[in-house]
Amino acid sequence: MILSQLLKAIETERVIGDTELEIKNIQFDSRKIEHGSMFVATIGTTVDGHDFIGQCIDNGAKAIVCQRIDNIVEGITYIVVKDTQKALGFLASEFYGRPSEKLILVGVTGTNGKTTIATLLYKLTRGIGHKTGLLSTVCNYIEDEAIPSTHTTPDALALNELLSKMVEQGCEYCFMEVSSHSIAQERIAGLKFNGGIFTNLTRDHIDFHKTFDNYRDTKKRFFDNLPKQSFAITNKDDKNGLVMVQNTKAKIYSYSTRTIADFKAQILEEGFEGMLLNINQQEVFVPLVGRFNVSNLLAIYGTAICLGFDKDEVLRILSTLKPVNGRFETIYSPKGWTAIVDYAHTPDAVENVISTINEIRKAGTKLITVVGCGGNRDKGKRPMMAKIAKNGSEQLILTSDNPRDEEPEDILKDMLAGLTEEEKLSTLVIEDRRQAIRTACTLAGKGDVILIAGKGHEDYQIIKGVKHHFDDHEEVKAMV
Repeated sequence: MILSQLLKAIETERVIGDTELEIKNIQFDSRKIEHGSMFVATIGTTVDGHDFIGQCIDNGAKAIVCQRIDNIVEGITYIVVKDTQKALGFLASEFYGRPSEKLILVGVTGTNGKTTIATLLYKLTRGIGHKTGLLSTVCNYIEDEAIPSTHTTPDALALNELLSKMVEQGCEYCFMEVSSHSIAQERIAGLKFNGGIFTNLTRDHIDFHKTFDNYRDTKKRFFDNLPKQSFAITNKDDKNGLVMVQNTKAKIYSYSTRTIADFKAQILEEGFEGMLLNINQQEVFVPLVGRFNVSNLLAIYGTAICLGFDKDEVLRILSTLKPVNGRFETIYSPKGWTAIVDYAHTPDAVENVISTINEIRKAGTKLITVVGCGGNRDKGKRPMMAKIAKNGSEQLILTSDNPRDEEPEDILKDMLAGLTEEEKLSTLVIEDRRQAIRTACTLAGKGDVILIAGKGHEDYQIIKGVKHHFDDHEEVKAMV
């Protein structure tokens, strides 16, 4: 693509050099530069791309997008912009032919529920007969083609490349998770959304955003930037639900299980096999469990209606949708106990899952909870998660999650700090996650429920920077 055409997509402060160059690719990773590349010098939390401009020129870069020029090399075109991260998004979109404008793109943001909502919308839309793509934490999909996921929301280049492939393969819709990191880092800059969904907001990623207010305001920016012709669906049961949409130009819709809203539902019957719901005065049985999933289903139903789908067809397909991998997945043992594998890794998510289990399980049975916390992440939630798990369970087993670069013992000490001395005496601390799961299965009797929280779909543990295979499902099934 000719550079001058690319530059139409961004606001420049200064341009030095030839703008009629052919740009073969765009890169923000200096290691991927080749002859004819454009290098965008983004500024990250630990690395500044400006430090690698010289190396990129040596490796063949012909155009440099930067926020400052430290040295001018003859024959190189320099494009100075205010924000290189934001410019990268618009440049990527332009380079790949503005794919988001050729799809009906719906983003899902919030603390919990993003994966379930995006994935089930993908399945529902395909069930109705439309070619659809998915961008999610668990896996990305272009129709049936699975593409491994490394981030909740990919970087701007990968994101637009995936969207362009969806367009090439005839996809009409795409549903994507929009993380707070991706909003803050402008990964979604340049994308045109037809709709946005807000799930809920609880404490998460404080290690990155520093304060809850920053985290909330970052999420809100997604809705602030929605175009007038789009829709915004918000959760009125969350105290931040109306805050999210107070400045949006999009048409606002709401969902709730407790108050007046455009989309409402109540649980009529509930068991581990599913729920009978009343959604907008129509009954439907769904093979999902928990009040949090009622909210998720309302967001899905509301989005489908906003997209113009027939409500009876939507309800029919909702009744066939199964839980997403690692989201309240149920494993039954011939010995009579039940295990629930769930991704819950925030205080609110742990509380939701535990309260759901306690509403369903029979009197006289016990709940055994196995939970840990990730390393190099928000330490403040560790004692909170332990306290919530202890309060809702007959037996608590604290274990390792993804310790990353931290010592597992230090993480467990942080969790134990949330318990009283008496509570600590009845809590098992088993650092080895495999042994913790096996212990829980050994302790479980007929009718008991084991909750294994924190990792869900993940099939690995990161220990001292090394990824080791580990799957909660496999460990439970080995004990069945």
